[in-house]
Amino acid sequence: MGKIISVANQKGGVGKTTTVINLSAALGHRGKRILLIDIDPQGNAASGLGVNAQEGVTSYDILINEVSAESAVRKTATPGVDIITANQDLSGAQIELVNMLARESLLKRALEPLRASYDFIFIDTPPSLGLLTVNALTACDTVLIPIQCEFYALEGIAQLMTNIKMIKQNLNPSLLIEGVCLTMYDSRTNLSREVMEDVVAHFKEKTFKSIIPRNIRLSEAPSLGKPISAYSPESQGAQAYEKLADEFLSRNP
Repeated sequence: MGKIISVANQKGGVGKTTTVINLSAALGHRGKRILLIDIDPQGNAASGLGVNAQEGVTSYDILINEVSAESAVRKTATPGVDIITANQDLSGAQIELVNMLARESLLKRALEPLRASYDFIFIDTPPSLGLLTVNALTACDTVLIPIQCEFYALEGIAQLMTNIKMIKQNLNPSLLIEGVCLTMYDSRTNLSREVMEDVVAHFKEKTFKSIIPRNIRLSEAPSLGKPISAYSPESQGAQAYEKLADEFLSRNP
């Protein structure tokens, strides 16, 4: 049975989609069967893997139109990685979900039939704590939290942890923290080091030792529809995600 992991942080620009794409690619190259599910209306996970999010069945259809998740799965050019895309249709889903029966568990029910087909299923969430993110946290086994090494990095994390606690109590009793991944680290600055120390002090062993640096190649790769491993495999960014994949697998043997 595949493990479902939500990648979540209510702050935008912290590297959620970058982490989902590049960790999925690195795991795919290690022979793992990966499904990436985008429930962010921006739909950046698809473009980052060279997939047109405007075509075919999307996560909106799964949540709102009760279309089977199996019919939404699309292949990518990255070995081992499939995707369920999202697009702007999801923008209104928050409102449409309000009146739906068991609205918090729609994604969970949709994904259960796919567990047997994949080793890991990653959910890329929007930068908010609305019903889409609640669906992701209800559906998953664990939460991976990217935190950028910048000022106010921990802002909002307390609220995210409160929401995770509430969902654990009311909707998903087995929900756990997969880990915290530090992103956009700049070794030249005291700020990055201070943020790293604060995060480690707060999350302790839940903090991944593999740290993602601020790297221009990581910023360029999505515009070409490629993970960093395909765009610039020798770059610092690519090597960092390779290390993260190895550490991730050491926690999930």
